[in-house]
Amino acid sequence: MDGIVLPKLESLEDLRSIDWLLGNLEQERGLPNGSIDLMPIIETAVGLVNIREIARADTRVKRLAFGGGDYTRDLGMEWTLKEDELLPVRSEMVLASRFGKLEPPVDTVFIHIKEHDAFRSSCSNILGLGFQGKMCIHPDQVPVTNETFTPDPEEVKWSQRVIDEFAKAEKAGIASIQIDGYFVDYPIVEKAQRTVDIANLLETLNLN
Repeated sequence: MDGIVLPKLESLEDLRSIDWLLGNLEQERGLPNGSIDLMPIIETAVGLVNIREIARADTRVKRLAFGGGDYTRDLGMEWTLKEDELLPVRSEMVLASRFGKLEPPVDTVFIHIKEHDAFRSSCSNILGLGFQGKMCIHPDQVPVTNETFTPDPEEVKWSQRVIDEFAKAEKAGIASIQIDGYFVDYPIVEKAQRTVDIANLLETLNLN
């Protein structure tokens, strides 16, 4: 077992209790401390209110996930096909994750199984918001999810070029450059590095 998905986390106290229990189980079984991953799902109003405290906690949690079904039920919201009503909570998920120095969050499932175009649009939208992936509720959704969140080869090539050319400029004492008319400084380089890192990680996983 690599990890546990924890539904309906609402408080730091509950997170610390579960983290402590997992630590004891690891010790009993001779496992390294923190080896069992834990991904909490934020899916209630209380959980969202406490999300920054949860994200900032020093626990085994590396990333958070969003649960749209229970969240919309808890708030009495209609979960529409376009999902415009989820923008505020999704934005807070990304912000809190960054605030807590966690990985980007993982998005909720998409319940309209036969709406393939809408699902692709949902994946594209959350990628733009800063999510790293999406939970799937049906096998047909997996290929589109993988395609959306896997960096395009041309994007990887461009990102590597940004990294290489900026490194040369930095050695010359220059902190900003232009590449084909595109302004590049440290934030752009950091984003390019993340793209290359994701591509390398996925390549390693595929080889294994």
